[in-house]
Amino acid sequence: MTEVDRQLHNKVDQVGNRVLRLTENLIAVSDQVSAVDTAQKQTQDSLLALVTEFRSFVRSAALTANLHSAETQILSVEERLEREYGHLKRVRRTAVGILQAFDVGLATQDTVQQISEELMIESPRYWLAPALVALAAWPRDDRALCDKAVEEAFRRSPERTSLLFALILRRQGRADGAVRWLRHYLRAQNPDALGREFAVILECIAQGAFGPAGRDLMKTTLAGWRETLMTDDEARQAQVRRWRAEIDGLRGPASAQFPRLSRCSPQWPVLDEVLRCAGAHQALLDTYAALPEPDTRLSDRLEDTVDDILDRLVGEYDSEELPYHRELALHRAVVAAGGDRDAAQRATEVGAASYEERSDYLSVQTTAALDPAAIGASAATQRLSVAACGPWIAEAHAGFSRDYRAKAPSEVELHIGDPAGVDAGGRKCRIPVWKGSFNTDVDAMERSLVSHWERRIEPFVQTLAYPLRNPLLLMAGVVVAILLVLSGASVGFALLLALFVGGVWGVVVYQRWDAADTAQDDARELLHRHKREAVDQLRGSAAELADWQQRYRAADAVEGAARTFIASLATTTPAGAPFEGRVVTGSEGGTV
Repeated sequence: MTEVDRQLHNKVDQVGNRVLRLTENLIAVSDQVSAVDTAQKQTQDSLLALVTEFRSFVRSAALTANLHSAETQILSVEERLEREYGHLKRVRRTAVGILQAFDVGLATQDTVQQISEELMIESPRYWLAPALVALAAWPRDDRALCDKAVEEAFRRSPERTSLLFALILRRQGRADGAVRWLRHYLRAQNPDALGREFAVILECIAQGAFGPAGRDLMKTTLAGWRETLMTDDEARQAQVRRWRAEIDGLRGPASAQFPRLSRCSPQWPVLDEVLRCAGAHQALLDTYAALPEPDTRLSDRLEDTVDDILDRLVGEYDSEELPYHRELALHRAVVAAGGDRDAAQRATEVGAASYEERSDYLSVQTTAALDPAAIGASAATQRLSVAACGPWIAEAHAGFSRDYRAKAPSEVELHIGDPAGVDAGGRKCRIPVWKGSFNTDVDAMERSLVSHWERRIEPFVQTLAYPLRNPLLLMAGVVVAILLVLSGASVGFALLLALFVGGVWGVVVYQRWDAADTAQDDARELLHRHKREAVDQLRGSAAELADWQQRYRAADAVEGAARTFIASLATTTPAGAPFEGRVVTGSEGGTV
């Protein structure tokens, strides 16, 4: 071999090595591009999952912070209440205690006088303190001090003072004097702006505390107020709205028993809302039909009945305490809602009227029915108040039933598929979301869904096939170039190099083709599995929809029973009025 042949041979080797390196680099670049594309898609999916988890974490952290803050605020408000108004508790406890001490003769007049005067000094501006001074002066027959103390108590709170002495006189069996105080109280009232103490009147009605004369007086007065206020459409509608909010609040929680339907049907939020609303009928019956019937048996002791009512009157917190109790109600609602301030705000808005300083007569009745604890009403008073609210409950219930029935969708659709696509063969297979309607036959929906997937699986799988044409053409071009360039110098060497380059290239191409073929098989199997899962979702959703329809029909059927119960409220007391209940007896057993 000449020197020229040797140099040419070296040059050919260099060219062959460079061709091999170029081929390897092209293959490596192709692999890297595919890897980058896959990594990018995985990063996007991971980022979406991370954002979802982060939002969930932020929400959970906010709820926890709100919960802890509300618990702290409850302690703070209670501490302020105790610091600023805690001394009033002693005055309230002493009021009924003085009367009971006089009954059994276990307290001297001097002791009672001393205690009442101390409380008067300790509790400036509080109406009950001078009233206790009057009580202490009464058994001593100190008319001047008694009158002066009554006038001071009346100046501080005319309404509560009138009711207090009406009840005290009734307790002592002085029915005429009690009715005079009661008449004085009622005549001074504005039915559009009643104080919080008016709940005691409802309690007296339920307990029959003032006897026949007092009962007739209250019946006539309250019936006139009701008739007047019922002509005010806004006042009446305000009560209907409160009862509508109450019925709305009786809806159950969101259902977790329909996972496929909730995932695949765009109508699910409405379906869930309608089912929850239908369940409110049974909740209404469970809440209000279970209230105790008014006790029509005569009381053994007048004193016991009146003392219970007196406890409610003197135990009612003062107007200055209302802002603290409103704040407490909000913080407690936040705790009850697990830190959800929006839900707590909605809950407190429903009961906001319970913390108003003054309300109209209709609102007081509604409050006694909806939230008796807020105004110190008994279960018997709540029952009678619910009966008095019958027309508003009926209107609210009818509107509630009409509205949720109108929301029930006439067509339930199903959307199956993931817009983000399916990772298959290192690529995203973005099969469009399939849409169907349960207004058609389920078998037809299933055939449509299967066809929807079948039409798209094979075309996508074919995109994963390795493109043999271009690599083979490129390989052939390189081999031909080697033969053309080197055959003039050494045909044997040119053939050998061409076979070597072609063989290596062919092995690489085959490996890539085989990998692509395997990826096609895997992708085909994966997509067919997703197709079967989609069919399972369709079948499961159909079964869940049938279950939903059965539950909805059963829950909605209770509406008739709820309507019957509401209509029966008018017969809770004779003549449909909440004033004609029992009257209590005196200690000797006769009607007073």
